[in-house]
Order: sequence, then structure tokens, then C-alpha cells
Amino acid sequence: MEINGASAIVTGGASGLGAATARLLAKRGMKVVIADLNEKLGGEVASEIGGAFAKTDVADEAQAQAAVDAACALGPLRALVNCAGLGNAARTVDRNGTPFDLKAFEFVIRVNLVGTFNCLRLAAAAMAKTEPLTDGERGSIVNTASVAAFDGQIGQAAYSASKGGIVGMTLPIARDLAAVGIRVNTIAPGLVDTPIYGEGEASEAFKANLGRSVLFPPRLGVPEEFASMALELITNSHMNAETIRVDGGIRMPPK
Repeated sequence: MEINGASAIVTGGASGLGAATARLLAKRGMKVVIADLNEKLGGEVASEIGGAFAKTDVADEAQAQAAVDAACALGPLRALVNCAGLGNAARTVDRNGTPFDLKAFEFVIRVNLVGTFNCLRLAAAAMAKTEPLTDGERGSIVNTASVAAFDGQIGQAAYSASKGGIVGMTLPIARDLAAVGIRVNTIAPGLVDTPIYGEGEASEAFKANLGRSVLFPPRLGVPEEFASMALELITNSHMNAETIRVDGGIRMPPK
């Protein structure tokens, strides 16, 4: 799919996986809207790549629509990469017999799963109105799941449920959107070196230890490797309805 001169939205684009993806798409000629809650970092990335920033709670309909409108103002919307997400760690019942807080569970589902679908449906509606390209193609959507969708660890009930939901809706949504020429794929990254691990000597030692559990290469992934896969899923017109693990072959243990 030709993307030069078209627009894209990257949710969670202020840092980590999203920022790397936004930079790569801009390098390939796309006008990228950074949809994120972090105004400082999001604005900096947008300025760096010649794009735009839209303060966005991904589960908020009006804010997500504003991000879509901002992208459409820059050019025909051809790509959405959903990277926004969060997690928490809590056992279903802890050692004191206290159950997982329901509001905490619902919050993760709201951001990760509902937020992904909210941005997807609104972006797809805008893509459906664009002029079709070769084979009637109008756009490509890339969602972010996690290996936790398949190998969820102790304490990851909410996170794994949210990411499993993203995997589960990939095929039916791809089938829905085939009628308007929009492809949908999902990336399930493994352990990736992002700011979530902090900085400094202790952080580096911790990340090195985590990397030993990766089959090969025995290290954490880097955001640019995720971005490379996202670009492939956007531009390769025969990639559709698939979930791809980008994880170095890791299979997560229970804890």
C-alpha cells in the first residue's frame, strides 16, 4: 500500500513503541498524529517528525474523533497504529483473601480493549470515505496485544484479558472491514526495552536478567523492531486478519 503523503494516527505515540512507530512512518512520508495524554512528550515527538499532537483519552469518543479529524486534515487517512495501553499487577485473590478490585480490572479493560476498539471504529469510518487504491484498498489498522494474551503470568488477569480481547476481535473486525478495503492486524510484542523499566545501573541489570529468558536473541526487544513490523503490516497488502508475535521466541513462565 502506498503511504507517502497520506496521514496516520499512532495512539500512545508520545513514547516507547508508539514513538518509534511514529518516527518510522514519518520517515516513510506519512503525516502522523500523535494521540496521547502526555502533552509534553507527545508535542515534542509531533514537532520532531513534522506531525501533529492530539491530547487523547483513547476510550473517550469525542477525543478520539478529534484525533481522527486532525489526521484527515493532513491528508487521506490510511493507517492507525494502536499502541496506547497500560497494566496493573494483582492476584485474583491475594494472600490476605482480598479479591482483585473490580474498578482496577475495569480500568485496564477500558483503556486497552475499549480504547483500541474506539479508535479503530472511528478511524475506519474515516478511511472508508477515502478514495480507494489498488485492489480497492483504503487503509490498514495495526493493534497492539501482548504475549500475555497467550502466556499470561500470575497477577496479569486484567492485562491478559484486555490483550486477549484484542487478539480475539482481530479476525471478525478484519472480516467486517473487508467490505470497505481496510485491513486489520495485531502485533503481540514480548519483552521490549521501553521507559517502563526505568533508567540507571539497577535498571540495566534488571533488563539484562529479563533478556536471558528470551530464546534468541537473548535480550529485550527494542521499539524499532516493533515499528518495523507495524510498517510491514501497513504496507504489505496481503497481510490481513493476523496476530504476529514479535518476541524473540519467548514463552512466559507463570511468574
